[in-house]
Amino acid sequence: MTIPMAAQEPPTGPQSGTVGTSGTVGTSGTSGTSGIGVRGGAAGATSRATLPVIMLALATVVAAVASLNVALPSIARDTHATQTQLSWIIDAYALPFAALLLLGGAIGDRYGRRRALIAGLAIFGAGSVAALAVSTPGWLIALRAVLGAGAALVMPATLSTITATFPADQRPRAVGAWTGVAGASALLGVLTSGLLLEFWSWRSVFGLNVALAVVALAATLRVIPESADPSAPRLDLFGALLTVVGLGVTVYSVIEAPTEGWTSPWTLGGIAGGLAVLAGFVAWELRARSPLLDPRLFGHRAFAAGTLSITVQFFGFFGFIFLVLQYLQLVRGDSALRAALSLLPMSLAIMSGARGMAPRLVPRVGARPVIILGLVLVTAGLLVISRLEGTSAYWSLLAGLLPLGAGMGLAMTPATTAITEALPAAKQGVGSAVNDLARELGGALGIAVLGSVMQSTYRDQLQPAGLPDQVVEQARSSLAVASRLGPEVARQAQSAFVDGMQLALTCAAVAAAVAALAVAALLRRDRAAAAVPHPASSGPASVSPKSPEAESFAMKS
Repeated sequence: MTIPMAAQEPPTGPQSGTVGTSGTVGTSGTSGTSGIGVRGGAAGATSRATLPVIMLALATVVAAVASLNVALPSIARDTHATQTQLSWIIDAYALPFAALLLLGGAIGDRYGRRRALIAGLAIFGAGSVAALAVSTPGWLIALRAVLGAGAALVMPATLSTITATFPADQRPRAVGAWTGVAGASALLGVLTSGLLLEFWSWRSVFGLNVALAVVALAATLRVIPESADPSAPRLDLFGALLTVVGLGVTVYSVIEAPTEGWTSPWTLGGIAGGLAVLAGFVAWELRARSPLLDPRLFGHRAFAAGTLSITVQFFGFFGFIFLVLQYLQLVRGDSALRAALSLLPMSLAIMSGARGMAPRLVPRVGARPVIILGLVLVTAGLLVISRLEGTSAYWSLLAGLLPLGAGMGLAMTPATTAITEALPAAKQGVGSAVNDLARELGGALGIAVLGSVMQSTYRDQLQPAGLPDQVVEQARSSLAVASRLGPEVARQAQSAFVDGMQLALTCAAVAAAVAALAVAALLRRDRAAAAVPHPASSGPASVSPKSPEAESFAMKS
């Protein structure tokens, strides 16, 4: 994608020069495109005014990824949705969110990031209003996809704005706030939704979306200044199409695998076809003049390690949220509010790790051990939770929530900083977009893969005897349906669901452990300062691979 103008601007200060779009550096003490910038005091005031608005917009779209999870049991009862449809209701938001992020960032670059933010919030709000009136799974899935497209316009501007606004010495804490909000917003959205469901139906969750979108839109109109790159190249629409088709076909095949069969021609052919399209996307981007994402950037070890860490963390996180909220309500019998409150300690642990521990540990021991420690804690937390039974006490869940949350908080902050600081200042927009993409893609894949692993085990394990085939198939369609087919069927269904959840979370733990090993290898001290490959089209705007940010991270790692 093209580089956001705001992301090209290094923090201003007494020694700052003027950074134009040509990449030349002057000595006027301002920074900006074409020699027009904001002086240090004004920049500080701007950052103080914009940060709360950026955080609100970020929280609005991130919370929507998980907030509907707590309403899945009531949605299944009201709309008769199957377990596969429940997966789609959640992933229909996450998938277009991830697939369109890079295009959303490029649209903001070309036509104005404030305009993109306004348009995204308007689409998000309008889709939520329409969802208040639906009563079938199909329409709910379609409108969730509309919300995801709006979110893809909103999110790309957030992190790049932070990296451009805050001075280098304050940026780690600002990034920590961003990672804390990005991680905790999902759980806070779940908590708020649980509270709403105590008094209203699942449609009230969409009412919350409307309220947040309206407030964020009003604040954006008042506070956020317009910025655009008049020299931005044409949009890579074909690359965006390949992304949407490749991810869509792959995720569709994974989600439908429990009903079609993992070894069926439809499943295997769909997964192979989706991966082939994604391989074509990589080949296209390597040749494109103005790629959405240059794959050569992943040749930088710190960049690749940070991206891998973020992707795997959110793979496990959103898959865990999707499964455990159903477990708490349909197996343990908790109310929506109690289920949401049960996850609150994890949210606090994420914030503590992201804003407290990580910023203090990284300057002392470096980013590498902190990211690895975080991923190890994530692995441990998922393994503990994977041992839950239908009759387990809450303390057994808490014993896994605390290391899972603390590990995510520890790993997210330095991994995010690794992505943004491993690249030169002129590539900060790309780093921000990839960081956002890693989160949403990891979440979409986690919901699809872990949900399908659980559903496959559930269907295989649930074989109630003495019932008509039609009733058996209804029970196997979802736990919410099986719970209403008599106590014996409900008991067997709950046991089958727990077996599936245990296997799925064990898979997530294995993925986190493998990611820890990969990060350890990628961030070896003797190789951390690898050069940054630049897109062929970077031209004079490209700067030396050994930027101050890249050198700083290399020394810390």
